[in-house]
Amino acid sequence: QVQLVESGGGLVQAGGSLRVSCVASGRSFSNYCMGWFRQVPGKEREFVARISRNGGSAVYADSVKSRFTISKDNAKNTVYLQMNNLNPEDTAVYYCAARGRSSCYTAPEAYDYWGQGTQVTVSS
Repeated sequence: QVQLVESGGGLVQAGGSLRVSCVASGRSFSNYCMGWFRQVPGKEREFVARISRNGGSAVYADSVKSRFTISKDNAKNTVYLQMNNLNPEDTAVYYCAARGRSSCYTAPEAYDYWGQGTQVTVSS
């Protein structure tokens, strides 16, 4: 079992930056692929970024590529999402997720554990 708690969301102006964090409790955080997803009311949960178990490989959605960076600190049981040059279309609830198998995927249904989410609002 893994419990995930996100933090760091908030209100930021367009063009600004924000870093959200996700702390995992439980065992063997280094065995988990981690992903970030986001969701707005009335829409499906959307893939944002994912990172491999050792943090050496990352994949991004086209909409955030070159603006967002995912990183993983296995010593701190934490995954981060650094978001730069934010725009109002990035407004959403951001969720982190953990997958306890060796292969990492971008589909939400591939993930076993989810946090409660943190709201990110970008004003124009």
